Amino acid sequence: MNRSRLFGREIFSWCLYDFANSSFSAIIATVIFPVYYVKVIVGNASGLGDLWWGRAISLSMAFVALSSPFLGGIADYGGLRKKFLIGYSILAVISIVCMSALVPGMVVTGFLLMVAANIGHEGGMVFYNSYLPVIAERSHQGRVSAWGFGLGYIGSFTALIMALPIVKSENLGILWPLVAVFIVVFALPAFINLPGDNKAQSAGMSVVEAAIYNATRILGSLRELLRQGELRRFLLSFFMYQDGMNTVIVFCSIFAAATLNFNNAELIYLFMTVQVTACAGSMIMAKPIDVWGPKRVIAISLVLWSAVAIVSYFVTTKVEFFVVATTAGLGLGTVQAASRAFFAGFIPEGRESEYFGVYSMVGKTSAILGPLLFGMMSAYFKSQRPAIVSISMFFVVGLILLLRVKSPQKA
Repeated sequence: MNRSRLFGREIFSWCLYDFANSSFSAIIATVIFPVYYVKVIVGNASGLGDLWWGRAISLSMAFVALSSPFLGGIADYGGLRKKFLIGYSILAVISIVCMSALVPGMVVTGFLLMVAANIGHEGGMVFYNSYLPVIAERSHQGRVSAWGFGLGYIGSFTALIMALPIVKSENLGILWPLVAVFIVVFALPAFINLPGDNKAQSAGMSVVEAAIYNATRILGSLRELLRQGELRRFLLSFFMYQDGMNTVIVFCSIFAAATLNFNNAELIYLFMTVQVTACAGSMIMAKPIDVWGPKRVIAISLVLWSAVAIVSYFVTTKVEFFVVATTAGLGLGTVQAASRAFFAGFIPEGRESEYFGVYSMVGKTSAILGPLLFGMMSAYFKSQRPAIVSISMFFVVGLILLLRVKSPQKA
C-alpha cells in the first residue's frame, strides 16, 4: 500500500470519527448518564433502574439490528452511505441535547431519549465500519481498524477529562449539550473527507423501487451468508462473545456505583484509566492482528475477558474492581479491532455496507439479550453479582465456537 495513502486524510478522518463518537460511548452509554438515569431519574432500590436501562439498550439495539442489513444494502446500491452516516449522527446529537431537560421521575422520557440517541450512535457506526475496506487495503485493515479504536479511546479519555469538573460541580445538565458539541466538531472531517456517494448506481430508480429491490437483495444475501460455513460459524461466535462485551460495557459503571458505591468522580477516574489501558492494548496489538492473524488475537482476548467476568463476582472493594476493570481494558480494543478485521476478510468487493450491515445485525442482536438478561437477573435477585458472573459463559462459548472457524485467506 502506498505510504501516503495509508496515512492520508481519509484514514485520519475516519479514525477521528471514532474519536468524536467515543464521547457518547464514555459519557452517555457507559459512565455518567447510565448512573444518572438509573439512580436519579428512575431510582434503583429494587433493581428497577437496571430493568429500564436494560430495556432502553435492548430496544435501540433491536432497531439497529433489524434495520442495518436493509439500510446497508440501500447504501451500497443507492450511493447513500455518507448520507446515512450523517443522518444517524444528527439523530444522536439532537437526542443528547434534549437530555438536558430531564428531571427525576421522567422515566419514560429519559428512556425514549436514550433509545433515540443509541439508535443514532449505533446506526451511524454501521456505515462508519463499512468505510474500512474502502479506505484501506486488506493487508493493512487490521492496523487501520486498531488505529480507529485507539484514537477512539483517546477520545473517551478526552471527554472524561472534560466531564470531570462538571461532575464535581454536580451540574450535569450542561454536560449533555457539551457531548453533542464534541461529537459535531470532531466528526466534521469524516463528513467532509470520506469518499462521497456514488449516485449513478440508483439512476432511473425511485426511492420506493430502490427499497424494494434492496429488500429482496438483502434476503438473498442473508441466505448466501448462511450457506458460507466458516462465515456462519464466525458470526455465531461473534454473537456470543459480543453479547458478553456489550453487557459489560453498558452495566459496568452501574455495577461500580450501585454495588461498590463509586461516586461519579471516582467513576471518571476509573474509566479514564480503562481508556488508557484499552488504547495501549489496541495499539500494541495493531500489527500482531495482521502478523499473527485476527483469530488468534481474538482468542487471547476472550480468555482474558472470561477471567475478568468470573473475578468480578468476588470483588468487594473499589481497589479490587479498579484492578479488574483496567485489566479488562487491555483486551477491549484488541478484540473489537481484530473482529472487524477478521470479518472484513470475508467480504466481496463492492458489498461492504451490505455485509457490515449483517455484521452489525449480529452484534446488535446480541446486545438485545445480554442487557435485558442482566436487568432481569438484577431485579429478580435484588443483587447485581449473579448477573455479572453469568456473563462469563458468553465469552467461553464464543471462544469454543471461534476455535472451529477457519480464517479466510483474505484476513
